[in-house]
Amino acid sequence: MINIKKEKCIGCGACVKDCLGKAIKLIDGKADYVRNCMHCGHCVAICPVGAVSIPGYDMEDVEEYEKDTFTVQPENFLRAVKFRRSIRNFKDEPIEREKMERILDVGRYTPTAKNRQECRFILVQNQLEEFKELVWKEMPNIVEKLKTDNPEYARVFELFYLRHQKDPGEDVFFFNSTSFLVIASENPLDGGLAAANIENMAVAEGAGVLYNGYMMRVIKASDTLQEWLGITDTPVSCCMLLGYPAVTYRRTAPRKKKNIEWK
Repeated sequence: MINIKKEKCIGCGACVKDCLGKAIKLIDGKADYVRNCMHCGHCVAICPVGAVSIPGYDMEDVEEYEKDTFTVQPENFLRAVKFRRSIRNFKDEPIEREKMERILDVGRYTPTAKNRQECRFILVQNQLEEFKELVWKEMPNIVEKLKTDNPEYARVFELFYLRHQKDPGEDVFFFNSTSFLVIASENPLDGGLAAANIENMAVAEGAGVLYNGYMMRVIKASDTLQEWLGITDTPVSCCMLLGYPAVTYRRTAPRKKKNIEWK
């Protein structure tokens, strides 16, 4: 449902032209919602007089555009992307709740296919030690399952487990991180796009991130871990470690030469 205040509408037709689903028409010089749509919010964003709202959505969070605070200089953004590093050495210092909420908000605002907004973000922070213990407890069962489903990973994880048994400080799954984030979504691309934005925001907040493909394999192979996380009905699309880096980088790292085709 889209709500259009007729007394405010000036009949400019901007929302009509920008509506992908053709759900809005001009009737008697006023915009009118005539059919169901995917609630993408373009009509809210484009209306020059703020006459449009979406009931059930957080309209209090809608902000008026200001060029100085809503834009990032392109050369700065490119340098920020070049400078980010995958972090495997974290400080024993949790990311503050206020910062973490902003980091997760960029995931929430990331575009999703058909505007489904179905990504789930499970942040394990206060119960991280409990979750770690469960992971290592489940590891023998996970290894046995992977011997059939993915023997290569079974061998690797079995080695990790044996190392951890000898030295509990040997933890190649969590690297002393203070937060573990699971993104679950039916469309894996939705989760991947959200993860990319979350990483950039985490870096902007002074934190660091490691995409954790190992933990994706671990969780997918364990019904027990899925139940603990509450995601038995939604596939895992990304796992991430977050925390403050315990290492300082001084310059960007090199990349292979460009592989771009202009046609």
